[in-house]
Amino acid sequence: MKQPKKDSRESYLFGAWAISVIAMFGSLYFSEIRQYEPCELCWYQRILMYPLVLILGIATVKKDYRISFYAMIMSALGALIALYHYSLQKIPFMADNAYSCGRIPCTGQYINWLGFITIPFLALVAFIIIFILSLIMWKQTKEAE
Repeated sequence: MKQPKKDSRESYLFGAWAISVIAMFGSLYFSEIRQYEPCELCWYQRILMYPLVLILGIATVKKDYRISFYAMIMSALGALIALYHYSLQKIPFMADNAYSCGRIPCTGQYINWLGFITIPFLALVAFIIIFILSLIMWKQTKEAE
């Protein structure tokens, strides 16, 4: 008997959800286990990432591919904040003009792996991957309608 063809959107949706879960647990690891206090911009990134875990998880179970539009918006906003935050850390001109970011400076780098991987960089990569997967899913959903 021939197996029904699996919808590739299902894999993209699961992938986006998996990335959001990894990002959430990564941020919780840094703050709760390593005791790195998040700065203000880190909190904004969390505000955009954590709900993605829930909405993409529910959409994965229900196979609701229309969520891709909302995931694109949230991940694009998160990527912009993460890019700005990373710029504050790595571009001297930006760091010199940074506003006060609360108790923890947004220019601080708890980690600096290989000279360029910081926590905002990790968030940026996660948001970009979620955006790309959501964009592909959104395009395929538009074609299917």
